[in-house]
Amino acid sequence: MAIFLSFLLILLFPSANAGRPPSPGYWPSSKFRPMSFYSGFRNLWGPGHQSLDQHALTIWLDRTSGSGFKSVKPFRSGYFGASIKVQPGYTAGVITAFYLSNNEAHPGFHDEVDIEFLGTTFGKPYTLQTNVYIRGSGDGKIIGREMKFHLWFDPTKDFHHYAILWSPREIIFLVDDVPIRRYPRKSAATFPLRPMWVYGSIWDASSWATEDGKYKADYRYQPFVAKYTNFKAGGCTAYAPAWCRPVSASPFRSGGLTRQQRRAMRWVQRYHMVYNYCKDPKRNHALTPECWSK
Repeated sequence: MAIFLSFLLILLFPSANAGRPPSPGYWPSSKFRPMSFYSGFRNLWGPGHQSLDQHALTIWLDRTSGSGFKSVKPFRSGYFGASIKVQPGYTAGVITAFYLSNNEAHPGFHDEVDIEFLGTTFGKPYTLQTNVYIRGSGDGKIIGREMKFHLWFDPTKDFHHYAILWSPREIIFLVDDVPIRRYPRKSAATFPLRPMWVYGSIWDASSWATEDGKYKADYRYQPFVAKYTNFKAGGCTAYAPAWCRPVSASPFRSGGLTRQQRRAMRWVQRYHMVYNYCKDPKRNHALTPECWSK
């Protein structure tokens, strides 16, 4: 009888022991067509450290430079994704990023929404960091809103799809269409509302990237390589008419997540989240009121 009950529990609650999240039941990436790199992006810096073949963009970091790219158009909302594969082995100090920003339009007072792979040392997993900066909180005295994850797969083995869905009411971070974080708009002061461009880059952040800067980039292992493909960017550009409808991460046109999507997100946050800024007792949460406001 006990064996039968155990088997029944596994059937009813498979996600508790499974190595991958429950199905989200909805796949927002399928709603957007992939685009070629040059149809939506341009090199921003490090052109000699970037190459493009028929299927993927490769960027790399060595002692002389890293590289970055930027979307041609700014957006005021939308879905932004890319399939990314990062380098195995020793990558401490190296950041591979896919993000939204308006730092060139508003230097010293910019908004930013980040997906960042924090490089690692031998035998340790990559950390995927999500972050949101609002109106200069990433400038000067930095006020980050980080949530960090160790993924349920090895991001060096194959391409996986990473995306940011940004609407006037929420930001949702997705990995292979699984929501891993929802950042709702609770006030205009804690939410980015100005148009942003889409960026990607690889660069040396040895001062903080790996275990708070304990491990630095070691150029004996150069070049550090990242590959991007399956670019997707759709939504309301900064030049779109006022009636342009923001995209949604769920079947609900008004946004939000379904019950099944929320269940998948809870699984990821329960089993794979390794840091949540709202639960960090060393942080001054007077500077992050969204942590306690409803």
